[in-house]
Amino acid sequence: MPEPYGDSETVRRILRESGDTWAVVGLSANEERAAYGVARVLQRYGKRIVPVHPKAETVHGEQGYPSLEAVPFPVDVVDVFVNSALAGQVADQAVAAGAKAVWFQLGVVDEAAYERTRAAGREMVMDRCPAIEIPALG
Repeated sequence: MPEPYGDSETVRRILRESGDTWAVVGLSANEERAAYGVARVLQRYGKRIVPVHPKAETVHGEQGYPSLEAVPFPVDVVDVFVNSALAGQVADQAVAAGAKAVWFQLGVVDEAAYERTRAAGREMVMDRCPAIEIPALG
């Protein structure tokens, strides 16, 4: 079965080669949200997480920022935990910020944003979870 929003090689490149600073958009200190657990897994695998949420909370020991534009250093990958209606705007911000890759979480799909992001020369996957994919790399 084809993988329409990110083949296994793209997933591997993002996780292994795109860099270790991951902005997690939608990450707050709410332990009940999926972003909280996924960010912890990313940390366990050596990624620096950067919480991006309007509350700008510190999460897992990392300072939060209210937007991607407010992050004062480069990020390599933008992991998106917002609903599909807002995700395309975040992908555009990620490209503008110079991120090498964009990752839309499970259930987050915006085909137009996928096409724009890929056309801008960035790697992208949608409807996948790095906390599931990274342990599978071995």
